[in-house]
Order: sequence, then structure tokens, then C-alpha cells
Amino acid sequence: MSARAARRAAGSSAGVVAAAAASRGAPARGMASLLPTRAPGPEERGPEQRGPVERAIRAKLEAGLAPVSHLDVVNESHMHSVPRGSESHFKVVAVSPAFQGMGLLERHRRVNALLADEFRAGLHALSIVAKTPQQWAQSSAVSASPNCLGGSKHDRDRDRDRDRGGAAA
Repeated sequence: MSARAARRAAGSSAGVVAAAAASRGAPARGMASLLPTRAPGPEERGPEQRGPVERAIRAKLEAGLAPVSHLDVVNESHMHSVPRGSESHFKVVAVSPAFQGMGLLERHRRVNALLADEFRAGLHALSIVAKTPQQWAQSSAVSASPNCLGGSKHDRDRDRDRDRGGAAA
């Protein structure tokens, strides 16, 4: 059974990726076990396969959070209503002692501040998992990101009303 067929049958890309990893003898743990199968995980992609925004995010976080014991930068743009090849939606998993003593909001602000230029240049969305090495040792599980619903709430409400025979907004 193909990975796509298995994903449809299972109804969950996370389970399929874990099964695919197990079938090739790879351990299914951490973020890689939860990534969709249509894009290779960050550990499977070399620098030559990363886009300029992804490379910039990686470089700025490595420098600004040094020492970094674990860093995943995942381009999730393919899960959204954007043109093919876009670099507008990312998930970052950063593990660094630099987060020690910081609350969740403070950690997110630190990451966002490091990537201020990318946001000004068009980075649209950033999902952040920021942990200390001790927290990562306790749990390296990272939730899968939901698929994009597409459009705005206003567009969905208008389409729903139109489909029900109501007046369009």
C-alpha cells in the first residue's frame, strides 16, 4: 500500500509517517513522526534543498539562541493556500539553554524578535516550540500542525450562507 493510500485509510498522517519510519527501520520519535509524508522532514533535507527564508531562519536562531542543542525549521507552506514553493508558514522547534528561566511568552517573543526581518519581508505564520534541554529530555513530542482551512472566516461564512441559499455578505 502506498503512503498516500495508507494515510487515507488511517485518516492520520502522523500514524502513517510513524509506520513508514518503522518500515524502513528508522525510529519514529519526536517531530519527524508527526510530519506529513508529502514533504521530507528537516532531518532528511540537506541545505541545498532549503529555501532562502528557511536558511535565514535557521541561521538566525542558531546564532541568537546559541548554544542550540536541537533545531527543526519546517516549511509548512504546502499545507496552506499559497503558491507552490512558497516560504510563508513555518514551524520551529528550538531547544536551547538560552530559554532557561523564561516563561512561554518570553520565549516566543525572543524567537519572534530574532526573526523580525523575516516577518517584515513576508513571513506570515510561525509556530514555535521552545524548550530547554531538560524539558526536551523529558518530552521530545511535538504536535502535528493542523491543515489550513483556507480563506478567511468571512469567506467561509459567506460561502456557507450561499450554499444554504441565504444572502451573500
